[in-house]
Amino acid sequence: MRLLCFRAIGLKHNSGTTLKWGPMPRPREFDEAAVLDAATVLFWRKGYVATSTRDLSEVMGLTTASLYNAYGGKRSLYRKALSAYAENALSWCRATLSAPGPGGLALQTFFAALEDQTLAAIDPKGCLVVNTGLEMAPHDPEFQTVVSEVFRAIGAALCACVERGQADGSVSTAQSAEDLANLLLALLLALRVVARGAPEPSLIQGMIRSAGALLEPGVRSQ
Repeated sequence: MRLLCFRAIGLKHNSGTTLKWGPMPRPREFDEAAVLDAATVLFWRKGYVATSTRDLSEVMGLTTASLYNAYGGKRSLYRKALSAYAENALSWCRATLSAPGPGGLALQTFFAALEDQTLAAIDPKGCLVVNTGLEMAPHDPEFQTVVSEVFRAIGAALCACVERGQADGSVSTAQSAEDLANLLLALLLALRVVARGAPEPSLIQGMIRSAGALLEPGVRSQ
């Protein structure tokens, strides 16, 4: 016979204390990190609209009822997946751009890593945040805010790195740090969009090389 655990939720007691008894919430019997990762990859590959609740249930190994009980539905699950993805992406951006050494070197390392990620992708999916910006943000204020905040945070990290490079002489001062950071942010977003189409290496390398030339200390404004 299956036994139920109970918790006090209110019942009259001789002492005057009011207690009740009801079933204890059952602990989740799945690896939350693993199922969220599975959902993230599916959303990342197919997009929000094309991903069905049935698709999610299958890849997460959960019944539809369990999915709703745990995450509240497809939209809230997507929001949670996007937040976790964005947090990891921002952590990597900030750590790479704030690494010790000249600012110019940190920028080179950052974009070299992006180039490697783009060209090494076996299953090119781009970036979940950028994909959300293209699919959801134009008509969904909540996701528009989320995407804008992530872009703003990346832009701030780029700007701080450019400023450091200009101060240590490894980045050109011909343009303001803000303008250069905006250019680099636009390059980053363009790389993430182009990456979805499995681009030729020469395209990616040319984009990065051209931007890098503008950062060279000897470059003068026109």
